[in-house]
Amino acid sequence: MAIVSRIPAPPDLIQIFEPIRQDLELVEQQFVQHIESRVELIPEIGRYIQSSGGKRIRPALLLMCARLGGYSGEGATLYASVVEFIHTATLVHDDMIDDSVVRRGRQAVHSRWGNDITVLLGDYLYIKSMGMALTVDSLELVRLLCDVTLRMIEGELYQLTKTGIVDLSEEQHLDIIKRKTAYLFGGAAQIGSILGDLPEEKQQALREYGFNLGVAFQLVDDLLDYTANEEVLGKPVGGDVREGKMTLPAIYLLQQAGDPARQLLDDIVGKRRFSDGTWNELLVLLREHRVLEQAFERATEFAAEAKRHLEGFPATPELEALKLLPDYVLARDW
Repeated sequence: MAIVSRIPAPPDLIQIFEPIRQDLELVEQQFVQHIESRVELIPEIGRYIQSSGGKRIRPALLLMCARLGGYSGEGATLYASVVEFIHTATLVHDDMIDDSVVRRGRQAVHSRWGNDITVLLGDYLYIKSMGMALTVDSLELVRLLCDVTLRMIEGELYQLTKTGIVDLSEEQHLDIIKRKTAYLFGGAAQIGSILGDLPEEKQQALREYGFNLGVAFQLVDDLLDYTANEEVLGKPVGGDVREGKMTLPAIYLLQQAGDPARQLLDDIVGKRRFSDGTWNELLVLLREHRVLEQAFERATEFAAEAKRHLEGFPATPELEALKLLPDYVLARDW
């Protein structure tokens, strides 16, 4: 598959996150601490999830936004841990709903421990995250977290109602992305800015930065499903169409390639008839109509919008890291 044109690779995440490296280490420690339970299975699965990796972009976003306001207290690492708990709960539930066998190159939790345990573990992580948040006296932040979590669940439900539907619009797909991904990015940034006691306009600017970064992140994730190899992706390629999901490349292809694309997508997405042959046909059409480049361009628009919301902040190492994150998102794993 031809590689989509992109920006040169920025510094890796280790370099980008250097200003908050110690705080991120504390977040990792708190994850282990708060997953402890007398029910031995819970910390066992928690350690399994943590050891499988993850970029930790959401907690890092919260920590850096808090630092922009000069805050580096314990509340930042606690809420960063809360955000990671919510994200993890979403992942284990989503993998089960999608029947995804592999996550980050390893067995998904439901594949290893079964659906019944996975449902309860996800519920445990959601409730645990709110319990952690309530240990700090800020109902404003708890309400924000509840709102974000509800939007994520609504996004999953909305996506399920659109599974197998080929005639999905770009607007509908973006609505799913915003709910399932972008609101948590935006919420993490906003919580950091509130902890940093930044003025209201700066809080909203950072929320919009995180929100647009989240959309760009997911749009690139959709592209990786078509362009990355399985080793890099950490799960089988073509997972979205296998599961009956229309993402931006498929939506653009349907708009531009006419009947050949409709017949193919009706077969793969609508009727779930996926094979190496149909996958290769789909890749040929994507290449011919250059829709991957178009979808990538859409991601760059959201990344640029994210950066625009950082204008007016004083120069700090944390601000420089935030400016680099959209570039990392656009260049990652290709």
